[in-house]
Amino acid sequence: MVSLICTLQDHLDDVNCCAFSATLLATCSADKTLRVYSSRDLSELPYSPLSGHGYAVHRCCFSPCGRLLASCSTDATTVLWSTGSGDIEAVLEHPGRSPVRVCAFSPDAEHLVSGASDGTLALWDFRSRKLLRTGAVTDTTMVACSFSPCGRLFVTGSTYGDLRVWNLDMQQLHAEKNAHDLGVTCCHFAPGAVHFRLATCGQDSLVKIWTLCLLSPAGCKMKLQHALSGQSAPVLSCSFSADGQMLVSGSVDKTVTVYEANQGTLLYTLHQHDRYVTACAFSPMAPLIATGSMDKTVNVWRVEDGCSSRRKSLTDEQTPPFYLLPDRKLPCHSKLLASDWSEEDVSSWLREEGLEALVGVFKENNIDGTELLALSKDSLLDELKIDSVGLRNKVLRKIEELKMASVCTGVPDEFLCPIMHELMKEPVIAADGFSYEREAIESWIRTKSRSSPMTNLPLQTTLLTPNHTLKMAICRWRNSQ
Repeated sequence: MVSLICTLQDHLDDVNCCAFSATLLATCSADKTLRVYSSRDLSELPYSPLSGHGYAVHRCCFSPCGRLLASCSTDATTVLWSTGSGDIEAVLEHPGRSPVRVCAFSPDAEHLVSGASDGTLALWDFRSRKLLRTGAVTDTTMVACSFSPCGRLFVTGSTYGDLRVWNLDMQQLHAEKNAHDLGVTCCHFAPGAVHFRLATCGQDSLVKIWTLCLLSPAGCKMKLQHALSGQSAPVLSCSFSADGQMLVSGSVDKTVTVYEANQGTLLYTLHQHDRYVTACAFSPMAPLIATGSMDKTVNVWRVEDGCSSRRKSLTDEQTPPFYLLPDRKLPCHSKLLASDWSEEDVSSWLREEGLEALVGVFKENNIDGTELLALSKDSLLDELKIDSVGLRNKVLRKIEELKMASVCTGVPDEFLCPIMHELMKEPVIAADGFSYEREAIESWIRTKSRSSPMTNLPLQTTLLTPNHTLKMAICRWRNSQ
């Protein structure tokens, strides 16, 4: 469920872009200003609005750490603002003095790229604020740009309709001609350190999801995964959620659409804007979406996690790992989650597995589904006093089969923690771009010297981001069982 929680009405002209950091929301407008809000309570910061551009501001984006905000304008500059004070820290003048339509930071904060109306690109060394190199595509306007999660590539889109992949030497690795008929309007990479996914939208009223594969240091391949037609007019903006599970887009038809990104399924269509929806962005830390429009407003939406329909006996803090009972005909519980079993359900399971001799001892110790799944060799011996080695091993094998039932009963792979191979209850995103159960990845980081469980490469940071979208999807799936 997506619900409107706030409408910001501070801009005096079209809103062109919205961007989130971990704690802030920034918006920019044809009224030449940027406005900055706290993403916690959506109150405008004391130094806002930011006034320094001479003409309309087309794009804004935060540096990866959130300390700086970049904005680009028809005045041919990209300005860097301090998010602490609102002061201007640098003004980058685009080569050729052409209006700058787009700017983007690399994920490692080493580079900033800007694209202009004359088809030129400028790659800046972010730390020194020096121009490193330039590139160009003739007879077009650069209107879209996004860095890959690895920071070694970036993709641009133009009014000509093509997508181009560049490396940091400003060499073109690939050109996808006619990616969007009549022109590209926006592009955005999903997180993920191994498989690159790119969302694009354009004047053809489509949102497209592509996969990018590096073939060599000098080449790559793009493959279309989905073409989404949920909107009836040109699509002006698109953005992945921080976990890559959802995709939002805004259109000339005045709607905002939210998709499940893996399958390309339309989840929601939102109608609260009065004119073209020109901007959209997901918060990286909270289940929030911001959308901007030519109606001069910014709407902020909350994406509910869908967990309110859980059984009352399970709270967010108490919810145990989720396992499915195999499709057996236990009385009234043929597809009940094993973690929700009562003591009677456990007794029925023991009988079906030929472990009738243990029914009494399990009842005496009040073993329900949660306790059953937590049993270990030591607890069977020390707490339940099961002395027989063979019997203990049989119980453990049956419990393991019960846990693995989540796989054989159709649990989507992306819902299983890569470390535990169990359905996640508190999924988080690690620095490698993958999602894990919080407890599992925290334990892994403590004991594995900060390496990635999926790539074995060092994790650049131990920061873990709550994966609200994945949690919502798991809850929706669980409630449908």
